[in-house]
Amino acid sequence: MAPKGGLGAWKRIFWWLILLAVSFSGLLLCGLPALRYLETFIPMGTCHLAREPLLRDNFTGLLHLWARPEVLTCTSWGAPIIWDGTFDPDVAQQEAIQQNLTIGLTVFAVGRYLEKYLARFLETAEQHFMVGQRVVYYVFTERPAAVPRLPLGPGRRLRVERVSRQRRWQDVSMERMRTLHAALGGRLGREAHFVFCMDVDQFFSGAFGPETLADSVAQLHAWRYRWPRRLLPYESDPRSAAALAPGEGDFYYHAALFGGRVGALRRLTAHCARGQQQDRARGLEARWHDESHLNKYFWLHKPAKVLSPEFCWCPDIGRRAEIRRPRLLWAPKEYTLVRD
Repeated sequence: MAPKGGLGAWKRIFWWLILLAVSFSGLLLCGLPALRYLETFIPMGTCHLAREPLLRDNFTGLLHLWARPEVLTCTSWGAPIIWDGTFDPDVAQQEAIQQNLTIGLTVFAVGRYLEKYLARFLETAEQHFMVGQRVVYYVFTERPAAVPRLPLGPGRRLRVERVSRQRRWQDVSMERMRTLHAALGGRLGREAHFVFCMDVDQFFSGAFGPETLADSVAQLHAWRYRWPRRLLPYESDPRSAAALAPGEGDFYYHAALFGGRVGALRRLTAHCARGQQQDRARGLEARWHDESHLNKYFWLHKPAKVLSPEFCWCPDIGRRAEIRRPRLLWAPKEYTLVRD
């Protein structure tokens, strides 16, 4: 039998270890740079399809999943995770041209977000987004007259759609799915074959081409793509339509970028809008608003393609060896300025 004093010492050591683990997790979640660096030692896993010689994608032809052995290049359900070096951009470009596609890009610019971010978003999209393809931009705003009229390339158009100003910035986010669903059922759905939905407070920094197209497309969250599943911030309130139970969820997807064919996006936006309405009727609001509902949807309906964090990267994270060529960058977040 262990001496009483010895048992007490082991209890103290045990609780100190628990306290250190909790403190470490808290600092990690808060983004302390020195601790964020330790994420690089968390393995991402390996792709079980990486040696398949005939794995093809509708737009990129033969995928070279084995070209990036240091990162996860496919999901457990067989969808590719697109990283720089795993696809041939020229093949993707030619395939999209042969299919004679029109690609939509939607963005909400409400309140001060319009003046702060929209011009740079559109200017950089003209330089990098689906260059050589037909593109229609859809800007949703409560002030159509304030939208900058930029020179556009051949086959590229800008549509401006009026939306109502919401009382809280959270409500802008929460109303987005309902508004997108209506637009996809209207002119946008008739004009475009594929649509991407993006946040306005970011800008393009590299080629964002047809290699990203698929029936449904999800984006790995730049801050959370290496986190173990038990730390991912899914909605945990079981009363919410967005809730995921312990053990559920694949990855944590970012609502700043998602897309797909018009029909698939209609189903996604309908699901999220319906879930938000159910929560509202119960007096609830999901932890991360429409992003929580988006993650629930992609758990139930797996995306056909997943984009690596290279396609929507946050420079504040710092240098990561696996991020070779960022395509879309987060702009500095000035919430005190733009959220009122």
